[in-house]
Amino acid sequence: MAAKNSDSYSYEDRITSRLLDSSVHFLVGDIDEENITDCIKWITYENLDAKDKTLTLYINSTGGSLYDAFALIDIMNGSRHAVRTIAIGSAMSAAFLILAAGSPGERYVGRNAGLMCHQFSETTEGKFHDIKATMKENEMCNARMINVLKMATGLSPSVIKRKLLPESDVYLTPDEAISLGIADKIL
Repeated sequence: MAAKNSDSYSYEDRITSRLLDSSVHFLVGDIDEENITDCIKWITYENLDAKDKTLTLYINSTGGSLYDAFALIDIMNGSRHAVRTIAIGSAMSAAFLILAAGSPGERYVGRNAGLMCHQFSETTEGKFHDIKATMKENEMCNARMINVLKMATGLSPSVIKRKLLPESDVYLTPDEAISLGIADKIL
C-alpha cells in the first residue's frame, strides 16, 4: 500500500500533524471528558518516546468538569516529560488547576489571559442523606483542589483557602498569578 501524498491531507490535518511532531497540544473550550481524553491520549503517546522533551499544552478554557481536570493532572504528574502549560485567553475554574499543575518553571500566562479560581460546589436536591453525601463530596473535592494548589505553589492550605479558594470567585492578573506561584512567567 502506497503512503498518502502529503498534498492529499487537509491543511488542518497538516497543522495537527506538525503540532504533534513538535509535542504541542491545545486544550480549548470546556474541560470535559472528550477534551481531557484527547489530552490524556496525547501525553500517553508522547510518553512512549524515551527521548527527553518538553510537552507544551496551550490552555484556553473557562472551566468545566473538575473530575476530568483531576484525571489530566494525574497524567501530567506521572509524565516522564515536563509538561509546559501556557494560558492564553482564559484559564478559569478547572482549567486554572491544570495551568497550576504544569511542571515547575514551565507555567506561562499570556499578558491578557483571564484567570479565575473558586471553590467546588455541587448542589443537589432530595433526601437529607443525599444532600449530606453531596456536601461530603464537595469537601473532598475542595481538599483535592487545595492539595493540587499546595503542590503547585508551595503555599500553605490556610493561605490557599484565604487567597485562592474563599467563598467568592477569585480573579487574578498574570502578575498576581506569578506572585502566588500559579505561573512562572508572563508571555
